Amino acid sequence: MKVKFMDRAIELARKGMNKGEGGPFGAVVVRNSEIIGEGWNQVLKTNDPTAHGEMVAIRDACAKISDFSLQGCEIYTTGQPCPMCLGAIHWARIASIYYGFAIADAAHIGFDDSEIFRQFSLPPEQQTICQKQLLREQALELAEDYGRLAGKQGY
Repeated sequence: MKVKFMDRAIELARKGMNKGEGGPFGAVVVRNSEIIGEGWNQVLKTNDPTAHGEMVAIRDACAKISDFSLQGCEIYTTGQPCPMCLGAIHWARIASIYYGFAIADAAHIGFDDSEIFRQFSLPPEQQTICQKQLLREQALELAEDYGRLAGKQGY
């Protein structure tokens, strides 16, 4: 059964890459042995750096079930998720990841995530992207206002 889902992810990736839409990354989200979301890399097609196969599949699944939580679902992806996709998988509460080629394999074809992972392990002041806190009090007031909102839904 799991092979069927990975086969579909590979099929989606191949279709997208052959159309020039992006790299060899496809993904499907599965719930109760049924595909509820599909995606492939569309970075080049959409000029959207977040349009990775996993991101597109997560968005598709959430739209189809009208819920932001994919708790209990699995994701099948042609390549081991990058840091962004891994974060989205966690936020979506997906239970399991099945992947084809590893991050090191992706690096060999020009998709090297190792520096991003390394940057995340550094303290903010040592990272290459400058991070500075600004208007903390006003932003904190906004956060506290949110905390007091009646009927807010957690995620």
